[in-house]
Amino acid sequence: MAAPQTRESPSARRSGVRKRARAGRTVALVLVTASLGVLLGPAALADTNALLADASRLFDAGNYQQAANVLNAARGQKAQDAPLHYWLARCYFELRQFDLAAASAEKSVELEPNNSEYRLWLGRAYGRKAEQAGGFSALSSARKSRHEFEEAVRLDPANLHAQRDLIEFYFRAPGIVGGGEDKARRQIQQLEAVDAVEAHLARADFLMHKGKPEQAEAECRQVLEAKPTRIGPYIEVADFYRRRNDAVRMEEAVEAAARVDASDRRLGYYRGVVRVLAGNRLDEAEQLLKNYLSSVPRHSDLPSHAAAREWLGRLYEQQGQRQAAAEQYRVALKIDPRSKVARDALRRVSK
Repeated sequence: MAAPQTRESPSARRSGVRKRARAGRTVALVLVTASLGVLLGPAALADTNALLADASRLFDAGNYQQAANVLNAARGQKAQDAPLHYWLARCYFELRQFDLAAASAEKSVELEPNNSEYRLWLGRAYGRKAEQAGGFSALSSARKSRHEFEEAVRLDPANLHAQRDLIEFYFRAPGIVGGGEDKARRQIQQLEAVDAVEAHLARADFLMHKGKPEQAEAECRQVLEAKPTRIGPYIEVADFYRRRNDAVRMEEAVEAAARVDASDRRLGYYRGVVRVLAGNRLDEAEQLLKNYLSSVPRHSDLPSHAAAREWLGRLYEQQGQRQAAAEQYRVALKIDPRSKVARDALRRVSK
C-alpha cells in the first residue's frame, strides 16, 4: 500500500528543513522591517511595523486572504515598501494564486534586488507557475525560477532554503531550462562548506532521485549521528523513513526532533503517522491526526491536510472501516485533486 505523501510538491516535501514556519517568518519580519529603518522616519517605520505585525499574525493563523486584504488596503500609500509586497506574495502563494504571488514578489525584488529571501520566494512563485503552465510559458517560468534561486544563493550562501531549492531544481529540471545532475553535485559540494548537515540531506534527496535508497539512508544516518541542534533535519529524516514505510526508524527521528523542540506543531502529525505505519496504538494515532487537522492551519511549510486525511484513511482501512476510509480519501482529493495516493486508495476501498 503506497504511503500518503506529506507535501503537495517536491519543494515542499522537506517541511522541517527549508521552510521554518513560525521562526522563519519572525526572522524575516525582523530583517525586512529593520531594513526600512534606514529609509523611513520613526513614525512611518512604526506604522509599517504595525501593519506587518497585523498581517503576520493573520498569516500565522492561516487567514491568508485576510492578511492579503490588510496588505492590499495599505498598498496605495506604501507602494514603495518592499516588505509589504513580499508578505503579499507569501499570502498569494498560500492561496495558490501563483500569478499574483509572482507579481508581488517581482515588486519586492525590484525594490530590494539584493535581498536573498525575496529572490527565493520569487523563484518559488515562478516554479509553481511553471508547474501549472504548459509549452513555452512553462519553460520561461522555469528558467526564471532557476535564475532567482541562483541569485538568492549568490547573495547569501547561508540561505539554506535557497541552497536546497537550487539543488533540487538542478537535479529535477531538464537541461533546456538549466537543470543538470552535475550542477547539483557541484552545488552540494558548495553547500557542504556552509552546512555539513544540510549537505547530507541534499545528497540524500539527490540519491533518492537517482534510485539509490541505501546510499540515501547512509546520508540520513550521518545526520542523526551529527545531532543537529535544530529540528528541521530530524523532520526530514523522519520523512525519508516515512517514504520507506520504516516505522521504527521514523519514530527514532521523530523523538529526536521532539527532544530539540517538544512544542513543534508538526510532531502530532508525525507521531500519528508512525503509529499507523506500525499498525499499533491506532486510537492514539487517530486522535493525533484529528488534533493536527483541527489545530494547525493549512500551510505550505507544514504537512498538508490532504496527507493527514490520507493517513486517517489508511488507519480506518487497517481497522476494516472501509466507508470511513473512503470518506477521508474523498476529503483528501477535495483538498488536493492531484493526489494519486488518495485517488488509488479511494478506488481500492470502493471495490
